[in-house]
Amino acid sequence: MSELEEFFVHEVVLAPFVGSGGYGDVHGPLTDPIPCLVDERTQLVRDRTGAEVVSSSTVFAGPDAPDGPPGSLVTLPSGRVATVITQARRTSGGLGLPDHVEWALT
Repeated sequence: MSELEEFFVHEVVLAPFVGSGGYGDVHGPLTDPIPCLVDERTQLVRDRTGAEVVSSSTVFAGPDAPDGPPGSLVTLPSGRVATVITQARRTSGGLGLPDHVEWALT
């Protein structure tokens, strides 16, 4: 159990990016709802190529959340489907801080 779970007042559904095909991006099956905190704020982030991209929201989930690599699709509580720009797995090692996953979304 994550120390952050009491703050997870939202749920999102993830369709992980698995590659590209002849018809465009290919996504895996939808996950079960993922408990999380959705922060709807606009900020400038860098994508996997280093380009500056505007992120419209950030999702914080527990450390056991599935991988959502860049290009994955996330359905937010509002019903809006956003694309993962970056994923960060935050682990504290021996510091005792809460571990979590963070997704910056379009």
